[in-house]
Amino acid sequence: MPVLGPDDDLLTTAEVAVITRAPASTVRYWRHIGSGPSSFRLGRRVVYRRGDVHAWIAECERNQTVCRPAS
Repeated sequence: MPVLGPDDDLLTTAEVAVITRAPASTVRYWRHIGSGPSSFRLGRRVVYRRGDVHAWIAECERNQTVCRPAS
């Protein structure tokens, strides 16, 4: 059985909203349009891996632009 690290923690939309300092509705919108950190369904819940959220933030920082979906 693999050992899970802190980057594998599963976060809710509300927790991602706190980390990104964005309203939960914005995080849901990002998911709807295919932008934002990677997410998946676990049963009925949408969850995000902590590492994916931090990687997405780092990518936004590297690009020095507002993160938007690819056009």
